Amino acid sequence: MIWPVQPDLSADLCARLREAFLTVGYTADGVVDALGPQAHAALGRNEPEAARRASRDAGDLGALIRLFLLGDAEPEAAKILGLDQDQTAQIITRENRPALDIRPYEDNWWVIADLDSDLRGGAVPEDHVLGVGHASISLARATARRPVGTLLDLGTGCGVQALHASTHARKITATDLSERALKLAEGTFRINELDVELRQGEWFGPVRNRRFDQVVCNPPFVVGPPRVDYVYRDSGLGGDDASALVIRQMPAFLNEGGVGQLLASWLHLKGQDWAERVSGWLPRGGVDAWFVQRDVADPALYVGTWLRDAGVDPRSAEGREKAAAWLDWFAQNDVEGVGFGYVTLRRTDLEHSEVVCEDLRHAYDDPLGPEAAAWLDRVAWLRAHGGELLSQTFVVPETVLLEEVSQPGEDGWTSIVRRLHRTDGPGWQHEVDEPTAKLLAGCRGALPLEDLLALLEFAYGEIDVQAALPVVRDLIRHGMLVPA
Repeated sequence: MIWPVQPDLSADLCARLREAFLTVGYTADGVVDALGPQAHAALGRNEPEAARRASRDAGDLGALIRLFLLGDAEPEAAKILGLDQDQTAQIITRENRPALDIRPYEDNWWVIADLDSDLRGGAVPEDHVLGVGHASISLARATARRPVGTLLDLGTGCGVQALHASTHARKITATDLSERALKLAEGTFRINELDVELRQGEWFGPVRNRRFDQVVCNPPFVVGPPRVDYVYRDSGLGGDDASALVIRQMPAFLNEGGVGQLLASWLHLKGQDWAERVSGWLPRGGVDAWFVQRDVADPALYVGTWLRDAGVDPRSAEGREKAAAWLDWFAQNDVEGVGFGYVTLRRTDLEHSEVVCEDLRHAYDDPLGPEAAAWLDRVAWLRAHGGELLSQTFVVPETVLLEEVSQPGEDGWTSIVRRLHRTDGPGWQHEVDEPTAKLLAGCRGALPLEDLLALLEFAYGEIDVQAALPVVRDLIRHGMLVPA
């Protein structure tokens, strides 16, 4: 058990920590400079020895690196931080090891959370508050960053999403069911000198009858039996009901035109299309929705991954028991896989809404947030101009390339695949036929679409215009064809 049980991160304590961190350079850039790129990369791979060695020549900064990032005993840490005895007890144990995970994040922030299973030396407790992890970083990268007046961080945890929100939202409200999470989030906001409204309660309960310009949510989306082993990931709801609940209720807490974004998981059930499943969670009309599936895990892989995430060895007696119950539940409910991805919603208060579910499982480097915002813009443009596409002029962005694959034949090379590649954003790809490729080649902002289709008829005979328009709409939604 890490001592103290319940942290008390006062304003004075956080102010002293901030001053000390800035004085010794315990920042994201300062840690990289002190360790060097190779040792820092090794630390990111959970290989601490290189970082421990590199920190020896970093003075007081090295001591804080060893304490907070490596979990070493550092008797001089309290003196370096300028803390009194009571303040020291909140963040450093009697054995001079860290009681909390306090680490630099991005360029200008620090995050306060609980120690992970590696630094604890065993499984985390039920009320564990997760620090900066892959999921929170993924959601941050997938979130639109346009200026808004009010933003809700639903299920804030240690406050990562609210930190990012501070770059574009004037007023932030953060909620969580866990009292411990709110105490640690309060410490995160204090050390970063942010004013965030904190509310405790379940789901949307703490903000009943309120609306926001933007809502972000990293919910406890792990799917399986209805139980709560760890509050940061388990909702107590069975299957994918936690994701369904947030998606179903979120639009009611958005202002007109407001945007909601979350991570979500969904079951792949035998004989059921995943897209039909998730789109069925939405209220009827009035909501544009973009479901992006980033991965699908088989049940065995899924269970093993989440057991290790909590520090439970799947080979142990506890691990085998939990895995058996989990896999039995999957089998009983005809679960063939678990999908994971991002959901973007926009409240429109219009009868017609756009709902798109698509796979995006290939690797890409650009953050998805700008693409999500642009997708909403393109959907709005299609809603306004979709009935008059033939009179519109378009251009193909310079970032879109055409790849052709040919095979040899009796009359020379014959194209068998034509594929459009968008080289920026999420790297969309579309296979097209020869007439469509020729059509796009003519999209230079001079002739309207109907004239280009008429010209194609001279080369290819009669063209089914109504069949061509859905292809054009898909290319517009993916930013591969833009209005001139």
